Amino acid sequence: MTASERQSLLSAELSTARTRSLFAQALGRISTAFGLSHATLMHAPSPEDLLLKPLLIESSLPAAYVRDFDRAHMMRGCPFGVRLRASAVPPAWHLNDASNGQAFPAELRALMLRHAIPAGVAMPTTAADGQRLVFWFCGERAALGQSEINELVMIILHALDAYNAVKRNEECAHNALSNRELEVVRWTAQGKTSIEIGQILTLSDHTVNAYMTNAIKKLDCVNRTQLVAKAIRLKLIN
Repeated sequence: MTASERQSLLSAELSTARTRSLFAQALGRISTAFGLSHATLMHAPSPEDLLLKPLLIESSLPAAYVRDFDRAHMMRGCPFGVRLRASAVPPAWHLNDASNGQAFPAELRALMLRHAIPAGVAMPTTAADGQRLVFWFCGERAALGQSEINELVMIILHALDAYNAVKRNEECAHNALSNRELEVVRWTAQGKTSIEIGQILTLSDHTVNAYMTNAIKKLDCVNRTQLVAKAIRLKLIN
């Protein structure tokens, strides 16, 4: 597959990724297409940020990597971290590269090698709402060439459009549910039956079921279980 074909294929997939799960799958395909293992979308760190986990939006990084990174407060030792908020230039690295690999502290280098992610590239960008974001891909391969980085820059423009569309869809979903429907979903998530919810809200169980059916349709779900899971994922309920 040529670079042009790869870029076209990945961009086309991103153009149809209008849900969080499809968007995450598309990021994974980008990573794999460039011989990398993990894809991450995160908020760009500020000088005050000490932990990685709260910044993650979507990520396939191993949970153990994130845990150990945060336990040791490695954010401050990351050579490209804070710079990503101010610069549009995508830094690429490889731990074996004398020009940038030695910039990583020994403890962070050891962690990266333990999880087989010596190579990577970070793509700083800005979302539609003004948030500074970073697309970050890493894995075990040779250092990325400039032509590959240029290709990724173009693909990430489509990825940013996809993320903005996902955010808009989620906001529409949040606004679609009425306060009563949200109450019913919230109590359902806590394990209450329709009869119990009716007693709590002073409604008949028939009315409760009607609210539930409306919420299921509005969020494009097939049952209560999927509805509750999606409402939690969209942060409609806690």
